[in-house]
Amino acid sequence: MSDDNSPPRTFKGFLRWATTPPQAWGVYLLAILLVWLVSFYAGTLKPKKTPDASPPTATAPKG
Repeated sequence: MSDDNSPPRTFKGFLRWATTPPQAWGVYLLAILLVWLVSFYAGTLKPKKTPDASPPTATAPKG
């Protein structure tokens, strides 16, 4: 049996790991890719058209 004396994995430990030089490049590129994918997906969505959302009809000014 082996004793695992490593500390429990925490978010702070992950941040420390993710900001060290070799991994930082990968994390940075992954974040940019994720932002691009989400914005691309959001740009492909079509807004829902409801009958109540139509603009009001133009009327001539009274005067």
